[in-house]
Amino acid sequence: MTTVANADDRNHVHGKGVQEGLAPLARDLRRAIPDVYKAFSELHSAALAPGVIDAKTKELIALAVAVSTQCDGCIASHAKGAARLGATEAEVAEMLGVVILMIGGPGTVYGPRALASFRSFAPAETD
Repeated sequence: MTTVANADDRNHVHGKGVQEGLAPLARDLRRAIPDVYKAFSELHSAALAPGVIDAKTKELIALAVAVSTQCDGCIASHAKGAARLGATEAEVAEMLGVVILMIGGPGTVYGPRALASFRSFAPAETD
């Protein structure tokens, strides 16, 4: 799918760019509080492990929560996870429709950011 960047896309970092910007900051904090980061990593792995709900669906849920909390770093992380687990752009878009239903206007701002983030991680879809 071909997309046209709008002014916001040119002035706002999405997906990979967010992760690249946060990486050195996170590394510094992780060195200062390694036990907290280790515990969070274990929680992350346990919560997103496949169970009754498959891992891809859990990543889509996490991405929806990330959009609703307006956390660009979380959006990038869970967009990457959803892409890695094979989510499609159509699935992400439909999930974002539910987010917009539930949170209204902020979903119309952070939803497009989430879609752009997902696109930065997902393999190109062919028509």
